[in-house]
Amino acid sequence: MEISGEVASSHNLNSTMYKVPQKQPYRTWYHFQPPQCWMNDPNAPMYYKGVYHFFYQHNPHAATFGEKMVWAHSVSYDLINWIHLDHAIEPSEQFDFNGCWSGSATIIPGKEKPVILYTGIDDKKHQVQNIAMPKNPSDPFLREWVKHPQNPVMTPPSGVEVDNFRDPSTAWQGKDGKWRVVIGAQNGDEGKVVLYQSEDFANWTVELKPFFASDNTGVCECPDFFPVSINSTNGVDTSVQNQSVRHVLKISYLRLHQDYYFLGKYANEDGNFTPDVKFTGTSLDLRLDYGKFYASKSFFDHAKSRRILWGWVEECDTSHDDIEKGWAGLQCIPRQVWLDESGNRLMQWPIEEIETLRDKHISIVGEKLVGGSILEISGITASQVSKLLLYFVTFFSF
Repeated sequence: MEISGEVASSHNLNSTMYKVPQKQPYRTWYHFQPPQCWMNDPNAPMYYKGVYHFFYQHNPHAATFGEKMVWAHSVSYDLINWIHLDHAIEPSEQFDFNGCWSGSATIIPGKEKPVILYTGIDDKKHQVQNIAMPKNPSDPFLREWVKHPQNPVMTPPSGVEVDNFRDPSTAWQGKDGKWRVVIGAQNGDEGKVVLYQSEDFANWTVELKPFFASDNTGVCECPDFFPVSINSTNGVDTSVQNQSVRHVLKISYLRLHQDYYFLGKYANEDGNFTPDVKFTGTSLDLRLDYGKFYASKSFFDHAKSRRILWGWVEECDTSHDDIEKGWAGLQCIPRQVWLDESGNRLMQWPIEEIETLRDKHISIVGEKLVGGSILEISGITASQVSKLLLYFVTFFSF
């Protein structure tokens, strides 16, 4: 058993936005969370001009889920210590009058300019897809964002419910030069992922055949589609398509409130994704996590050639208690993701930067643990600790 005391990471505040409650005994210093109020889905994580960006769904007015969500924005140089900036995207137009909901970022090659696709709920309560761009791309902090004049760039197509059409993925560019993006949807009890194509990132056409579908699951939220290397633990850019990669489609099933993923083959020529197996609704299905973990979002960190995964941890109490303490929700520790040697499932491990928070190290080796016993560990004074447990179990035959 190895235990390390923790050095608190810093979450520096933009003083024009927040006042931090003084007494917060149950706030974490290890996981990302906003200074106060409600947080849920991670949105558009990316690495740009030497800075890590993290956007997230946020209700800035209360520690409960809100009807008009905004995109909050934080930046970091190391994924550990964060600076909270002003909101990136807020409801302001007819196409996002009822909230700016989840989406993703894509960095356009050549121009090296990030573009955000996000879901807006318009004044008719229809879910539509919109574009936001940085006002000043030379600013590494990307403090200001402007909305595209053609918004909305996608509206609910035929066969999709107008209030279940959301969460555009990071786009990828095919060998034909066209951009493609997938969006979560629903029609009755059928969950869908629909595929759109564009030559200029502003004018999009929908493919009539669903990119993915599953019966009796309801809406497929927060789809994430990306390649993983067959022969390396390194990550690859979202647009990579060759014989050295497999593809992953991640779905957040709202009814189950869990994140499932499917490995399979992607054919750029016809835009088809063929998963190895279908969704069964049983324990055989692959999940990213078995705890409180939802609406995950990955990105390719080209600075360290790795794919990093974020996920929302619904760390909530009763509404009354959340309001009393002033916050609800946090993010999981960022994880590096890669394909295991069998090629049949994903592997995950906390990013290496987390180890910089470790301070005093205590090691206990060779202890025999008896059922129901208590092993006291002395010498720990930190309020938070990191534990690594290795068990060797003797199996008995009867």
